[in-house]
Amino acid sequence: MADPTRVLVAGAGPVGLTAAHELARRGLRVRLIDAAPRPAATSRAVATHPRTLETYDQMGVIEEILENAQQIRAFTMFSRGRRLVRLDADYTTMPTRFPFTAIVEQVDTEAVLRSAVARLGVDVEWETRLTGFSQDAEGVDVTLEHADGTTESTRVPWLVGCDGGHSTVRKLLGLPLLGESSETWMLADAPVDVDLPRDSIYWVHTGSQALMMVPFRRGGRWRLLDTTTAEPGTDAAVIADRFTRNSAPASAVRQVRTPTWTSVFTFQQRMVPRMGEGRVFVAGDAAHVHSPASGRGMNTGVQEAYNLAWKLALVAEGHAERELLDSYSLERVPIGERLLGSTKKATFLVQLKNAFAPIALPVVFGLIRNVPPLRRKVQRQVLGGISGLQLDYPDSPLTRPAATGAGPRPGTRASVGSGADPADPGCRAWAEELRDTRWTLAVTPDAVAGAPAANSWLSVRTLGDGSQGPGPLADPNGRLRAALGLASGGWLLVRPDGYVAARGRALGGADLRQALAAAGLRDEQHVLPHS
Repeated sequence: MADPTRVLVAGAGPVGLTAAHELARRGLRVRLIDAAPRPAATSRAVATHPRTLETYDQMGVIEEILENAQQIRAFTMFSRGRRLVRLDADYTTMPTRFPFTAIVEQVDTEAVLRSAVARLGVDVEWETRLTGFSQDAEGVDVTLEHADGTTESTRVPWLVGCDGGHSTVRKLLGLPLLGESSETWMLADAPVDVDLPRDSIYWVHTGSQALMMVPFRRGGRWRLLDTTTAEPGTDAAVIADRFTRNSAPASAVRQVRTPTWTSVFTFQQRMVPRMGEGRVFVAGDAAHVHSPASGRGMNTGVQEAYNLAWKLALVAEGHAERELLDSYSLERVPIGERLLGSTKKATFLVQLKNAFAPIALPVVFGLIRNVPPLRRKVQRQVLGGISGLQLDYPDSPLTRPAATGAGPRPGTRASVGSGADPADPGCRAWAEELRDTRWTLAVTPDAVAGAPAANSWLSVRTLGDGSQGPGPLADPNGRLRAALGLASGGWLLVRPDGYVAARGRALGGADLRQALAAAGLRDEQHVLPHS
């Protein structure tokens, strides 16, 4: 009997769970395996940045994620017991419904996502290891090893490797992980006796080294990062004493208690040159590994999984040509390269081992603190890099250039409109629309005559007073249309991941047809799925 699975996902961390969720949400039969015997019980990745929160909102899991979150709205710097500056979150140039970083332990994130995929009929198969595969033009032959030592051979149309930094899928594909080894740092989760506001991340420079403190929501616990070297297996009590001594310059820290988890590791700065081959793809740590300095590894992996899933579903269901999947690498490899560059800079700044740092830091940050325009510029640059809100796809084959004007440009996120005012009815309705798994064509009432009909891959919404169609979306005061830059007669084509593909001032021309053709999208008639 043939295996009904359409996609096999290897790895049940946040990236694999996101991929499985979005494939299943689009109607594909997914099989999700993991070599581990059970879910991990440790915190691991903790920072979830605004763009990933927007993605979780699209997936319908944001409320459960935020229930476990400590919201971070500032970055505070100390040097030798003196507070240098507090940089507050300033999202005025990057409107979002989630203007903060959420500190959520990975164990909690995974629990939320496992429940979500279970609701879609997908359960994780633990102690199931992928040991080999081969592929041809029609599918992938996979070999799996189970806990009892038995092996299973099965054939699936598609394979997605989200199996971590030592990825079997990546190795069997022959994809090199290019880059370099970097620093050895120590991480710990520990209760800390401290009098510091819990809405900030803290960076403490002691003169020869630096550490970071990140608050968890519960139990008075903090994630601690020490940029000096340590030996693996160091006793927990020794680690606690070391963090207490090193954090003493932040005078509000009285004592670091025995850690509940520690990790000493030499991190890599590496990535693959492409994100897949044929019917096999990689995402997350299987595709790139890097410093934890900016906390963007898991976030990048979640974005990759979402990017791949909607494209793979359209192709598998026969709504788009296979060439759509080429855009996965074309879009995400440049993002990964930018990430490695920015993470390398963040690593340098976080550890700051320069001998002149104790002298220079008070001068530099005193200037930033006391010159408001400079302070705002620094705040926005820091947020722009970390938040993920400014990552875009201007050079994607799916992006059609448009005349400069108001609203989000092609290649940028359309969710900018949903941040105009979360309490506004039009903006709330737009946030709900972005949860749709389809492409969205937003039009004004006087452009309706030229709009195509909605179908299984296209949602057509008329932004107006809510009484006009097709697909009326109530924007009674016009604030949403203003935020999206939709003037009379205008239209906006939005991808399933919330990025603008194209826009125009009138629907009568060929711009919309060309945009849909660039995405490889097909007419509804005479469509056969790519199984």
